[in-house]
Amino acid sequence: MTKQMADFPFDIVGFDLDGTLVESHRDLGTAVNHALTLGGFAEVPIESATDLIGGGAKVMLKRAIDEQGGLEDGAFRKLYKAMLAYYGENYAVHTRPYPGALETLDALAERGVRLGVITNKFEDFARGILDTLEIADRFDCIVGGDSLGKDADGNFRAKPLPDPILHAHKSCGGGRMAYIGDSSYDMKAARAAGVPVVAACYGYCDKSADELGADAVIDSFDELIAVLEQL
Repeated sequence: MTKQMADFPFDIVGFDLDGTLVESHRDLGTAVNHALTLGGFAEVPIESATDLIGGGAKVMLKRAIDEQGGLEDGAFRKLYKAMLAYYGENYAVHTRPYPGALETLDALAERGVRLGVITNKFEDFARGILDTLEIADRFDCIVGGDSLGKDADGNFRAKPLPDPILHAHKSCGGGRMAYIGDSSYDMKAARAAGVPVVAACYGYCDKSADELGADAVIDSFDELIAVLEQL
């Protein structure tokens, strides 16, 4: 074990994807608008897509449609599938890592920290984005919203359940872990998993920093390592 690794308080650091590791609202918003147009709904302003993100693509589209009166289940499923098909071909047009993200990932790796992505986005989409951005090889595990399958009720075992974080912890070899996310889904999952959590307040937060109730908050990636060292 290197001295750097021995001095750093965490063996594993996990990251949410959208609004934490990458700025993705333009591509997500465009996919939502594609589905809304097909369904005869008004498009949402792309910048307002940040208010819809959290819980995965299905929740995001449902929020946009519910704000315009809603839709019966069969018709919604059809639009949801159309959205996924479109997004699957356009998920990394505008999506980019946040400023300071790559430098921070490299600095953590230099300390011997194992890195993971734990997102509610489908695993294939998450891997595709990270591959396109040429950063997938920085991570020891990538856990998507569909990676662990569904429960007895037919729901994906995704955040806010602790299952994805616990799975990432095991996949990365165990040890002390911290998690970084920007939404209440992230906070609840980390709390349930018994993992310290940092709120990425530069992201698409669905609540205020106080309401999220994280162990610490950061306003930019550059602050992360110093904050982790103090947890």
